[in-house]
Amino acid sequence: MQQSSAPTGAVSRRSMLAGAAALAGTTAAAAVTAPPAAAVPAAAPVAHGAGGTADRRARTVVFRDVRPFGGASTDLVVVDGKIADGPAPRGAKVVRGGGRIALPSLVDAHIHPDKTTWGGPWVSRRPAETIADFVEQDVELFRAQTRSVAERAYGLMSHAVSRGTRGMRAHADVAPAYGLAGVEGLAEARRRLVHALDVQIVAFPQHGVIRTPGTARLLEEGARRGVVDMIGGIDPIGFDHALDAHLDTVFGIADRHGVGVDIHLHDGGDEGVRAIRGIIDRTRALSLTGKVTISHVFCLPELSDRDLDALAADLADQDIALTTVAPSRDLVLPIARLREHGVRVGLGSDGVRDSWSPFGNADMLHRAHILGWVTDVRLDEELADCYRAAAHGGADVMGLAHADLTPGAPADFVLVRGQGLPQVVVDMPQRDLVVHGGVVVARDGEFLS
Repeated sequence: MQQSSAPTGAVSRRSMLAGAAALAGTTAAAAVTAPPAAAVPAAAPVAHGAGGTADRRARTVVFRDVRPFGGASTDLVVVDGKIADGPAPRGAKVVRGGGRIALPSLVDAHIHPDKTTWGGPWVSRRPAETIADFVEQDVELFRAQTRSVAERAYGLMSHAVSRGTRGMRAHADVAPAYGLAGVEGLAEARRRLVHALDVQIVAFPQHGVIRTPGTARLLEEGARRGVVDMIGGIDPIGFDHALDAHLDTVFGIADRHGVGVDIHLHDGGDEGVRAIRGIIDRTRALSLTGKVTISHVFCLPELSDRDLDALAADLADQDIALTTVAPSRDLVLPIARLREHGVRVGLGSDGVRDSWSPFGNADMLHRAHILGWVTDVRLDEELADCYRAAAHGGADVMGLAHADLTPGAPADFVLVRGQGLPQVVVDMPQRDLVVHGGVVVARDGEFLS
């Protein structure tokens, strides 16, 4: 880093999940008014040569006159896709920031791109009250699609990049109704976006593992073929009605094929806690420490402080990560308290314009805004914590290095107009420039394919 010389009536997803259930902080940025914006040119693709001075210049980009976290103007020097310390070599490529704020790119720790209708015709949804009702409509919508999973997912995932997302854990339904079409479609979208987005794919048994025969075989096949990074699960007690059989199947597949586990857990009360205990026990027994995630975990906010602290300590002992989509004040995870125990907690956007809900936009800055809204924060430090959950929390869950704009960090960042980080979380300005590995991948809100 170098100082610059240039200055509805129907039951909703949220209410259904509520029924099923029954940040360590970033210092707030200084408020500095950005100068009038000028056009921001994109950097040319960075060449990868064999070495030498010419190659070093080609792999170096200077982002001139930017304000990390809204602070003083500086130059961000990027060498080989990482933030560098010290001046850039003569002749390095320059991208002018025009005094914009530089912020770490964001990570979506929980999203379902295979279900989306993003970019397609409007879909009218029928009332639904249970997971089974929603699953039925999932199948109907899947069969009605004229676009492939790969096409729809690519459209949504590239849109997420244009909004500043650098990494994504993507869940794809696996069931006899779909076969492996979901994970294969996400794999194709991932391949097309490899230059702009880090993606992990979860084979998600939305229809249940035990209650839907044939699903376990498909999960095993996806893992065997290497098309998925994780095996999913869903409410072993409340939906699949088979705690031990469900968890034994999911963890057995993960153990045999060397992949991770990410289980949806909407169950509240004792059912949710029993499921967590079963997950902790199997993580320990199979030496899967650091490879397991529990998503949603609606039972945790119900616990007393004493019970929460005890369970959080056990989760941290096995390095089991958690994710939340901040659906409501009552269901959002207590992120700061969990992190005090060393539990990794990520933020995600969940479904986007699918059969479950017409809402969602895969914009993780908007999700940070929602996190602040549902938790009723008002202080600058609290707003900055919401951004950190959307940036570094998801990176922790996915095992990515923090893109914190320090020397050695991945050169994954966004440039926006604004006064400071807290104001950006509230106002959600356009992402004028999105940089991944030192290469501009989106400009003025548009993905650069």
